[in-house]
Amino acid sequence: MNTFPRFLHIETLSKISNPYRNYAYFLFSNHKRRYTAVSLSLSTKSAEETLVVVGAGAAGVYGAIRAKTIAPDLNVVVIEKGKPLSKVKISGGGRCNVTNGHCVDNVILAGNYPRGNKELRGSFFNMHGPTDTMSWFSDHGVELKTEIDGRVFPISDNSSTIIDCLISEAKKRGVVLQTGKVVTSVSTSPGGKFSIKIEKCTIDYVEYVEADYLMIASGSSEQGHKLATQLGHSIVKPVPSLFTFKIADFQLVELSGVTFPKVRAKLKLETVQKSIPEHTQVGPMLVTHWGFSGPVILRLSAWGARDLSDSVYKGSLLVDFVPDIHIEDVKSYLIQHKNKFAKQRVISSFPSELGLVKRFWRYILEHEDLVGDLLWASISNNLLISIASRLKNCSFRVKGKGQFKDEFVTAGGVPLSEISLNTMQSQIQSRLFFAGEVLNIDGITGGFNFQVMYHIILNAWSGGYIAGTSIGNMAIAANLKEAAV
Repeated sequence: MNTFPRFLHIETLSKISNPYRNYAYFLFSNHKRRYTAVSLSLSTKSAEETLVVVGAGAAGVYGAIRAKTIAPDLNVVVIEKGKPLSKVKISGGGRCNVTNGHCVDNVILAGNYPRGNKELRGSFFNMHGPTDTMSWFSDHGVELKTEIDGRVFPISDNSSTIIDCLISEAKKRGVVLQTGKVVTSVSTSPGGKFSIKIEKCTIDYVEYVEADYLMIASGSSEQGHKLATQLGHSIVKPVPSLFTFKIADFQLVELSGVTFPKVRAKLKLETVQKSIPEHTQVGPMLVTHWGFSGPVILRLSAWGARDLSDSVYKGSLLVDFVPDIHIEDVKSYLIQHKNKFAKQRVISSFPSELGLVKRFWRYILEHEDLVGDLLWASISNNLLISIASRLKNCSFRVKGKGQFKDEFVTAGGVPLSEISLNTMQSQIQSRLFFAGEVLNIDGITGGFNFQVMYHIILNAWSGGYIAGTSIGNMAIAANLKEAAV
């Protein structure tokens, strides 16, 4: 049994007073923290059922609102360590790419998910897809616009518009949002309820909460994975996804900032344990001072996330800089240019049909040791064939990965085989739900200006809505059953 301390920090205790129930409190002795935790109810409506949502991201808040909309008497509490909807705030460069207004085909939508592409081809997006998301925000006062490439933004071009809408609706519905707190453990009672341990981030404080429903929507953080395992779930080991490539080629620095509207990039990796399939993507690419970025690289990193991790982020990248032109046509353009501009310097002119920029042409010539004032008339046909081959199949050595801005994504989490996508409910633990990045599901970038959060948020809207609907319906059914007794 603990002995009482010689002194008590009254100031600490005063900071954790609770207007509802008994708060947990801490006693200090010889600089060693001791505490006694007393069960706490997060709502005065103790007779009603309670839903606790772990995580105030897009999935958590959207799901909480939906559950409370269907079951108004359900106590809904969202617990968040940091700022609510922080990833929504940075998505789309701060504009918030809400969804895609052109893509309504489930198979095409699912094809944007390296993890989840097979499972999401079913009824997932039918239950709440892009059109439904747009309607929801429009019905709640957010004016949207669809840009030429299909991306949907608020007319304000400010993610705060989306955040304000969600927070306002949550408050209107009576959702309780508590920030600066972390759910550190969870277990189940013989009666089927969840016993949830919550700690505050800034002061010494613990509370225990009982909940009838639990939704884990904590993103790709270790917190959500830990809670899932405590409730019997397995976890697919998280590895980085959506990142840039570091390239071992010091001459690329001279090309920093050059963009290629369309390249075909093939990733070849090797490990001593197994053979790894090649990954190929087509799209825009950007040269940086450390290597390559842009949608084609981010997509390669996403689809090859696990293979890249296994190969310690080392391998070969083969790039076709003129993917729409056959190699024989490339040779033909070069020969024609030689014949037409024989007296011009090679470094000063090149076939316009190739669509190259001058800096990149110089880079290609330097790799062929063609420098100085060499004239086109002096170039042999064999050299022209070599240039054509390099344009169609230029090899680079990948020496590592770079993190993509602040919008870091991981592949891994709770396996989709352990939940029902029709309800988002666990198949292991009743009344336990998952939504968002805590699942082994991740999306690829949605546009050239690197809308990396696009498919993540799209999944969050759908998953959160389905989970909230399921919980709300279960709560209504439980109330009807109780009333009938």
